[in-house]
Amino acid sequence: MKPRRDERHTHGYYMRVTDNSAGDLLGYLSEISLGGFKLESPKALTVKKDYTLRLEYTSEVKDKSYIVLVARVMWIKPDPITPNEYIYGFQVVSILPFEQEIYQGIVKNYGPLKHKWD
Repeated sequence: MKPRRDERHTHGYYMRVTDNSAGDLLGYLSEISLGGFKLESPKALTVKKDYTLRLEYTSEVKDKSYIVLVARVMWIKPDPITPNEYIYGFQVVSILPFEQEIYQGIVKNYGPLKHKWD
């Protein structure tokens, strides 16, 4: 397995991720980096398949409440805490320039928590 290129950030707020075409809830974002993200989901998704996704976020990022992007499932593993759920690793394949700026803001705003002793 290749080492991770981008720093990943975990956050306490789970953002909803839906299928952009059908509107079905796929799961919740649990980690994010500039190149991709982790999704916690009970759904069965296909590895190496591209999905057009809608990532919903709070209005504190921008006035718009979601972005649309194409992302590819790179790997899957069972959720160690929740039975019948999976953790998927997605790689961002394409995103519009305006929404890329918002995506970068999400990565920045929901980055790792800084401890008082850091």
